[in-house]
Amino acid sequence: MSGFSELGLIPELLSTLDALNYQEATPVQAQAIPVILKGRDLIAGAQTGTGKTAGFTLPLLQKLSSGGKTRSNGVRALILAPTRELAEQILQAVQRYSSNLNLRSYAVYGGVSINPQMMAMRKGADILVATPGRLLDLYRSNALQFDQLEYLVLDEADRMLDLGFADELDVLFCALPRRRQTLLFSATFSERVKAMAGVILRDPARIEIAAPNSTADTLSQSLIAVDKKRKVELLQTLIRRHVEHDAAAQLLIFVKTRKSVDELESLLGEQGFNVGAIHGDKTQGNRMSAMQAFKKRETQILVATDVAARGLDVEELPLVINFELPINAEDYVHRIGRSGRKGKEGAAVSLVSADEVQQLAAIETLIGHLIERRDEPGFAPEHRLPETALGGQIIKKPKKPKKKTIPGSGQALVKPGEKPVRKLRFIDHLDDGKSSNPDRRRRKPKKK
Repeated sequence: MSGFSELGLIPELLSTLDALNYQEATPVQAQAIPVILKGRDLIAGAQTGTGKTAGFTLPLLQKLSSGGKTRSNGVRALILAPTRELAEQILQAVQRYSSNLNLRSYAVYGGVSINPQMMAMRKGADILVATPGRLLDLYRSNALQFDQLEYLVLDEADRMLDLGFADELDVLFCALPRRRQTLLFSATFSERVKAMAGVILRDPARIEIAAPNSTADTLSQSLIAVDKKRKVELLQTLIRRHVEHDAAAQLLIFVKTRKSVDELESLLGEQGFNVGAIHGDKTQGNRMSAMQAFKKRETQILVATDVAARGLDVEELPLVINFELPINAEDYVHRIGRSGRKGKEGAAVSLVSADEVQQLAAIETLIGHLIERRDEPGFAPEHRLPETALGGQIIKKPKKPKKKTIPGSGQALVKPGEKPVRKLRFIDHLDDGKSSNPDRRRRKPKKK
């Protein structure tokens, strides 16, 4: 690891980093900062929690500090993010790192009134953090102009494509100046992202800190096979065990649907836990309030959909529980990446039912290894979770064959040398219409 003073950063930034107690650059920072300062386009892949935001923010701040003044409705550096939560998190980092610089930064995103954002943009912004949809709304309303734009950053581009921003991105790329420096940062790079990078980047430098879609070495992963109807019961058991081990320890629970978030929030709240919740139907104010309360350790448990998978940075989060596996395998990487960040130890446990085996196989193929399976006493599933193999294979064990019988005899077929076991039935006693049981003689049909 390198010290920040060796990366060519200006004294104002070094002073800020020293005040923040940033001693050494992470690998992605050490490699990305010099490349960006040289003006090259960049595509960088690194695990979550490795300092990607500082990796692109610090050199951009340095380059902007020596530039001109931003005009009204103008922007000089644009950072695109897939969610409001991530946009706010990036903005906070930008403002923290630029405390000794005379630069203006702002964030725009949907879910809130557009009018205050239009008013704020009249002053212009040196750095604007935005979600694609709201950015286009401002551009089409003439509240935003791109003629001063010099730098474009796409953070978590794969997620933007997953959320259906492909059309918005196409429109934006056409509206932005061609002469610009473009940077792509993400923990995962799908084939669609690679194709997009080939179109918008010019002779980019490439940085790959770890294998694509890999997870941190400080994070342990395991899964527990359980019937779907018993997931809530198992979740309660895991939470009680976690709290008994450390009464103040926090945990983050991921589910697929907003309904599941509300149900778990209500259930855990009734049991006396301090619970927060985040999903797409909650107002932006409620979502930000829940995120901040969790980051400040005012709440112990946070239940969330994938909107929190990329916009939550907690200094120490010992446990992430996947109550349900995500639909997109890439989201698993980002979910569990909330724990084990910045070299801290962490754990991720997934509760997996038999109907989620397809998602499990896709996740294991993406991360390049099988997730350790462990049994939980008292929760052995009635519906067995099939074994999986890399490449998306699902290994189904053959069912036990039923014993074949000789038709009409009730006698099971046996291997040569074995003594057959004869099962007596009423038909075996029949002899010319007479039976050894006088009450069950076969009657002759009546003559008509």
